[in-house]
Amino acid sequence: MMLILMDVWDSVRGFMATGGDILWLVAGVLFLMWVLMLERFWYVNWVAPKEHRGIIDLWNNREDSTSWYAHRIREAWMSQAKQDMNARMLMIKTLVAICPMIGLLGTVTGMIAVFDVMAVHGTSNARMMAAGISMATMPTMAGMVAALSGVFFSTRLDAKMKISLEKLKDSLPHH
Repeated sequence: MMLILMDVWDSVRGFMATGGDILWLVAGVLFLMWVLMLERFWYVNWVAPKEHRGIIDLWNNREDSTSWYAHRIREAWMSQAKQDMNARMLMIKTLVAICPMIGLLGTVTGMIAVFDVMAVHGTSNARMMAAGISMATMPTMAGMVAALSGVFFSTRLDAKMKISLEKLKDSLPHH
């Protein structure tokens, strides 16, 4: 088992070395984005339903559910539930948007490495130029893959949040 983990770690280190230091930045942003998305999935699937049941129970136990004051309370509870549900979503969407930009930064730094090789060795050293080109393309690919995974799952997360909030709204009848 330990040998397998060491082989995996060597493969990851080799990939990261091929793409340059920018890949570590992509990996860090990707890790943070996924931690936040997993926290939101946990919240939407396990915490929010309990909180929503509590809000529904409070509403159903109210004697007054028709007055102007009661409607403002309902709106405040809905607003708080929506705010709690959308917590950290802006950060997630920002991280998703940043991933391709970090990849492009890797492209620029890789191309600078290619131009440095060309300036010192000319165009005759294809092997050294290939290392710079690899350093230019790997972060771009990694940034795009990270962003695509984030777009897919954050969109799914948004949809689950909207459904959950609609169910809460429908469960709080207003007369």
